[in-house]
Amino acid sequence: MREVRPADHRTLIGFDRASDRQIGGYRHWATHRGPAGDDFHFAIETLHNRTLVGSIWIQADPAGGHFSYGIGIGTQYRRCGYAADAVRVLLAYMFELQRYRKCEVSINGSNFASLALHGELGFREEGRPRDTELRRGEVRYPVLMSLTAEGFAEHQPAFLAARGPVRPWRGRHWRTPRRGRHWRTDHLRPAR
Repeated sequence: MREVRPADHRTLIGFDRASDRQIGGYRHWATHRGPAGDDFHFAIETLHNRTLVGSIWIQADPAGGHFSYGIGIGTQYRRCGYAADAVRVLLAYMFELQRYRKCEVSINGSNFASLALHGELGFREEGRPRDTELRRGEVRYPVLMSLTAEGFAEHQPAFLAARGPVRPWRGRHWRTPRRGRHWRTDHLRPAR
């Protein structure tokens, strides 16, 4: 993930035009607005050749300790794992480094791919408000899902362990234990 650049706007607008419908209430063009308060906008790109594949918008409430996000992936790049990777990195950053306690998302009930993705990431359904919307002959309803920092640490231990041991603040000369067959994970700091 990186900052959205002015050169990205045309590509992001193209993603919206190529999409036959709005996915989960999120549109890429929303990233063209400047960050306001605790809102952040990032572009999602491939690691190999830095191709722009989508965007993510984060809205944070530091006082309440929670945040939410909207993510959009270009039509031709869907089902390739880009959204899952971006969300995992975002969750690890927000929960571990920024010390947020809860992530809340609202997903369109007919967006089965997004519901499945969030279920795999450890999100749990909190409710389905009766606030429905009629559009082009179909009924749309939001599904509210959430994930706590503790839930993320329990559900994604391999992701957190792959980043290496978390060093306590002991000074710059403190050495990290070497990883080998006797390496233990019990010294890792639990997520809060």
